[in-house]
Amino acid sequence: MTRQPCSSDPCGPGEVCSIYGNDVALCDPCVAPDAIHNPRCRPQCVLNTDCPFNMACLQSQCQDPCPGSCGYNALCTVERHRPVCYCPPDMHGNPYEQCKPQESPRETCDSIRCGANTQCKQQNGVLACVCKKNYYGDPLVGCRPECVVNTDCPISKACVNSRCVDPCVDACGVNAQCKVVNHLPICFCPPTHTGDALVACTERTYLPPDNTPCDPNPCGPNSKCRTTPDGYAICSCLPGYRGVPPACQAECMINAECPQNKACINLKCADPCPGTCGVGARCEVLNHNPICSCGANQQGDPFVICESRQNEPPIEQRNPCDPSPCGPNSLCQVRSRRPVCSCQPNFIGSPPACRPECVLSSECPQDKACINDKCQNPCANACGANADCHIVAHSAFCSCRAGFEGDAFIGCSAVPKDTPKDVCYPNPCAENAICSEHNGAAKCTCITPYLGDPYNTGCRPECVLNSDCPSHSACVNQHCRDPCPGVCGTNADCTVANHIPVCECSRGYVGDPFRGCRKDIPPPVAPKDPCASCPSNSVCRVVGGRPTCSCAEGYRGTPPACRPECSSNEECPHDRSCINLKCKDPCPGLCGINAQCQVINHKPFCSCQRDMIGNPFEQCYPKPAEPVHPCQPSPCGAYSECREIDNRAVCTCVAGMLGAPPNCRPECETDQDCPSNRACFNQKCRDPCVGSCGYNAECIVLPATIDLNVTV
Repeated sequence: MTRQPCSSDPCGPGEVCSIYGNDVALCDPCVAPDAIHNPRCRPQCVLNTDCPFNMACLQSQCQDPCPGSCGYNALCTVERHRPVCYCPPDMHGNPYEQCKPQESPRETCDSIRCGANTQCKQQNGVLACVCKKNYYGDPLVGCRPECVVNTDCPISKACVNSRCVDPCVDACGVNAQCKVVNHLPICFCPPTHTGDALVACTERTYLPPDNTPCDPNPCGPNSKCRTTPDGYAICSCLPGYRGVPPACQAECMINAECPQNKACINLKCADPCPGTCGVGARCEVLNHNPICSCGANQQGDPFVICESRQNEPPIEQRNPCDPSPCGPNSLCQVRSRRPVCSCQPNFIGSPPACRPECVLSSECPQDKACINDKCQNPCANACGANADCHIVAHSAFCSCRAGFEGDAFIGCSAVPKDTPKDVCYPNPCAENAICSEHNGAAKCTCITPYLGDPYNTGCRPECVLNSDCPSHSACVNQHCRDPCPGVCGTNADCTVANHIPVCECSRGYVGDPFRGCRKDIPPPVAPKDPCASCPSNSVCRVVGGRPTCSCAEGYRGTPPACRPECSSNEECPHDRSCINLKCKDPCPGLCGINAQCQVINHKPFCSCQRDMIGNPFEQCYPKPAEPVHPCQPSPCGAYSECREIDNRAVCTCVAGMLGAPPNCRPECETDQDCPSNRACFNQKCRDPCVGSCGYNAECIVLPATIDLNVTV
């Protein structure tokens, strides 16, 4: 009997139902004979020549290529589909970076003889203009980068950071293949594999039939499955994904797939500015990258906080570098009685617009992530024991090695040998998933609280690094959360700048915003203190009658943006936790006798040493030579229970515990495992204020302390 999943007409009007496999219906409006006339099916353009001369073909649409292509104060015009940047007549500089006001006319390479992005060489008294490295064009007119938009490159390459490169390099998941179609990387699994090509492809496994046609999902990744009344599966792509199941593609994989004024963030084209810059700073997007800067009458680090510049009485300047005219994140050196500015190490750009190496992971190569403003390997200390790490789209993807199973982000244990035949042996589930028997078939579910496809691509936490989250949130306990609650002191306001909470005293209050602010009540008679202008968390030195402010010991940054070493775990290395605003080792005094401690992703994990068993949080004992019973002693590890089934030990985590044996773990072990407005009580994250304060009293939770604020 032939199955007909399309017989019930499950698709909407205007869509065509086609059969995928034997029992899956695909709804697609673009397979009908007249689909070429359907605007939803045929792209507006494929090449630049399909568009007017003042437009370019971007994302299959004819769009203006100028937004986000040129630098500060630069103008843009479109010539034959390509954006051409130039400085206004009264300004000069690199129009692809920044145009500056024209100085007094002098016979120099920059102002008269040579164009933008050139170098001037003097040989035998003759000036010669040449284009800078990786710039091309007429040096007397101006040189431009190798590319600004994708259409400047061959069709097999994409424009990444102004260079034409192969977009397939490190773009796809584990065991996936890639091909370039019209500048864009298209990832797909080999015929012998299945899964999400953007994450991982696994060898095809044929599970026993189940009564539910949508479990496991037959539609492929990034798709949704619905069941018809007569028991068939209907597949369609999730909102925001393009294509047809089982090949639904994300909106973007690299920045070059987005408009110039947007960036590829978590596989979506989005504005990179929200939550990226500091308090009071302005943000502009240049070639997919967010550029933060303070206003003309402001000072400070634009990636932390900008404050109004204080008007100081003019004083004769002996040192042209005091105060520095170079802007934040820069160095000032005196040469020939004039200040010469340069960016600090690990910062890029040119003063006064020095910026970190990266702000978003999309500014880094595919095999790096933006960690603490630097492009670094996200796999460092990200996975547990006996696990391998692969980098997929800037994120760490952990998987157990062959012959091991369990939670790859915590630790993998060896697969039991000589086990009786079972639907779950060998384990048909993907990484970080648990197998159970359901109606005689293997049913796979993700380990709590992991997310993903337990059958094909595997499960992983919502986040491992801050860079896995939007800029206005941080990775707290493997979830993207607002890092502000409980971080700042009383009478202080909190703002998130690039995943990091920034505290400042409320208007009319002074003090340490990380501990508490008090009302600013000026004394009735006070002598004029030159150090009064120094902000909180800073020290003052008076040099020549003028105050010089610097951050206090234990604080980093530059005034007025002095902040502690850390305010959350995510600001510390993977093997450290934030304890009392310092990055410290959380292991001392935590584990029991004969136990060892390992820090994985900021969290301490206790385990018994080799050939020892017991509760690692209390005491480990030598393992008996001959186990009398499969569950005596228990091979399941701490926080687990052992049951004997068919003369073998079956391990499960006890109620209320997370993970999978032998790596069962409580919700928390120390206060640092909880959000900053919660504390660890009986291995649960709870509000420490409940029952702590007296009558008519208020309770406010601060890091590592309980602040009792008595209301009179």
